[in-house]
Amino acid sequence: MQFPERYSSLPEYAFPRLRALLDGVEPGGEPIAMSLGEPKHPAPPFLGEVLAAHVHEYSIYPPNDGHPELREAFAGWLARRYGVSRDPGTEVFPLNGTREGLFAACLAMCPEQKAGERPVVLLPNPFYQCYAVAAITAGAEPVYVPATAETGFLPDFASLPAELLRRTAVAYMCSPANPQGAVADAAYWQRLANLAEQYDFRVFADECYSDIWRTAPPPGALQADADPERIVAFHSLSKRSSLPGLRSGFAVSGPRNIAAMRQLRAYAGAPLPLPAQRAAAACWNDEAHVEASRALYQRKFALADELLGNLPGYHAPEGGFFLWVGVEDDVATTRRLWAETGVRVLPGSYLSRESDARLGGGNPGAGYIRVALVAQEAEVARGLTALRDTLR
Repeated sequence: MQFPERYSSLPEYAFPRLRALLDGVEPGGEPIAMSLGEPKHPAPPFLGEVLAAHVHEYSIYPPNDGHPELREAFAGWLARRYGVSRDPGTEVFPLNGTREGLFAACLAMCPEQKAGERPVVLLPNPFYQCYAVAAITAGAEPVYVPATAETGFLPDFASLPAELLRRTAVAYMCSPANPQGAVADAAYWQRLANLAEQYDFRVFADECYSDIWRTAPPPGALQADADPERIVAFHSLSKRSSLPGLRSGFAVSGPRNIAAMRQLRAYAGAPLPLPAQRAAAACWNDEAHVEASRALYQRKFALADELLGNLPGYHAPEGGFFLWVGVEDDVATTRRLWAETGVRVLPGSYLSRESDARLGGGNPGAGYIRVALVAQEAEVARGLTALRDTLR
């Protein structure tokens, strides 16, 4: 039996590669998981009560468009967080986690041709690997745009050749960035919106880490002066509320874009169960649990500054919950950390790939490790101490 050739160029997903790298190697200490971005902070205290109150709604097919209570919660949060007004009936759309939306939006909105040729989808490099699979499934050419220290760990889309920009249908952008923790300021979002208008492409703004910051709330793509159809922003409870298992996210854009996503979901997606939608609405409406979680992350960032601040490869992230630490050899360092200390991190090269030769080539993730600060503070302290003692 044959399989589609379009996926043959994709690298193996990062975590199976990590397992293969470390399988058979005994950990040099009590294992400390710092590779996966799976938050371990306490769940919102009201979560169980809301789920229990609506458990009977598991017997009902959930509405494809989302319960009105949930859509109102999305719109209310957008108004509080970004000061923007969006119609809960036509401009927001619930997702089974943002990965569903980041993938499906490309299928729903990427045209078969752009400027008479195969369309291009721009990806920051390193990148969330869903972006690349979405581009390829949509029949587009993924172009990996380096996000390096020289560019402030954000992709410089405006520097791309005009021939690429003319063919561009979609540009994915993540802020705060996974894995580097860099934040796009308001000027960056406005420049990207202007570029999208000039070359007629959409911006897919992955803002899943937008409620985890060190000193100030990161600006959002929706705050740029732009046609609402030009930008599709994605948000999630996975990081904001430490609820990756609830699978609640949403997309916000202009009515035409949302209608396209809704139409695709009707045939190929699955809406969130109603009890989960009720719980999600409560989470989007509450800020107290988010503030408590953010304070825990800020304490762990301060700990990282204290323990790793003198390492030449360390830089303090602005948001998110990852450290992006420069090392001589990311794969060898990952294996060494596990073998000597039991600390499990992720090689940066597993999150990126060779950039287009037209953009200078090279793998911008090589020479970095990603360290997740998601565990409890005492475990993070143990892991960072072991990391410091191994790398210095």
